[in-house]
Amino acid sequence: MKQIIDSFYQKKIWVYVLLCFLLLIVTIMSLSIGSSYIPILELLKHLVGLSDGQHEFTINVLRLPRLLLAFFVGASLSVSGLILQSIIRNPLASPDIIGITAGGSVGAMLFIVYIMGSISIHWLPLAAILGATCVAIIVYGLAWSNGVTPLRLVLIGIGVSAAMNAVITLLIVVSETSVTTKAYLWLTGSLYGATVQDVYGLLPWVLCFIPLTFLLAKTISVLELGDSLATSLGVNVQVFRFTLLFVSVALAGSAVAFAGGIGFIGLIAPHIAKKLVGYTLHSLVPIAALVGGLMVMIADLIARTAFLPLDLPAGVFTAGVGAPFFIYLLYKNRHI
Repeated sequence: MKQIIDSFYQKKIWVYVLLCFLLLIVTIMSLSIGSSYIPILELLKHLVGLSDGQHEFTINVLRLPRLLLAFFVGASLSVSGLILQSIIRNPLASPDIIGITAGGSVGAMLFIVYIMGSISIHWLPLAAILGATCVAIIVYGLAWSNGVTPLRLVLIGIGVSAAMNAVITLLIVVSETSVTTKAYLWLTGSLYGATVQDVYGLLPWVLCFIPLTFLLAKTISVLELGDSLATSLGVNVQVFRFTLLFVSVALAGSAVAFAGGIGFIGLIAPHIAKKLVGYTLHSLVPIAALVGGLMVMIADLIARTAFLPLDLPAGVFTAGVGAPFFIYLLYKNRHI
């Protein structure tokens, strides 16, 4: 038994080492490659404060904030998806599949179109979270019929998501041209023009809710065993499920507010994390955050560099991978 436990922890350590190494490689590539190439030696000198300042604007203003925002957005979406898959006990659940991301987009769009000129842009995450919360409540309510089955929840979520996308289209049609152009880019899921202020805006949400998920992981594991068993062990199932749903919505809504509709990260990253370290949630939360962050960083790197001088939205590439993966999961779970 001790050998099995030791082997499990050794595997986790190697997974952490591998992900951190990949994170370092992608970071160096993202800061070095672009419309102007920065030699790695010059980049390292800049990072340790020994450069002549030649590349300061390119690194500090253009690339580093975008890189950090990509990581935080991916981590938020991934952990949000992990929470949903755990509390709903459905491998198909994710913020974008069941409509939470679309709800956040509607909330953010309403803020951008009608409110942004009146109050500070710093209220945008709250608007996105309120939109995501409303959609989450609607989906769960419509899916309830003497309980909620996984397939029913997913199908209703897809329908509500389509309705939210119709609302978004309507808002774009009735908006001014200047707003419409920005909205199309934002809704696809783009990190173009990311600033240090965006990073500071998203950071509190990440630092608050991802560690909270880690602290609640033990109780989440109990909830996965079923409502009856969880209740017998002293867990207030309804209150705890509501709390977790709020945490998931807060993470997805804040990510949407700063990066738009980057899809399928909340679906794919938790599955990759489970393949790497199994189903122990204490291990899954940080691994899922790292995997999700890496996925968005890589997608944004490809979007920014593969089609120069074009700078494409990262959401195009996450959707290109995520859509086939979702179809595969639907086929795999067709008898649910």
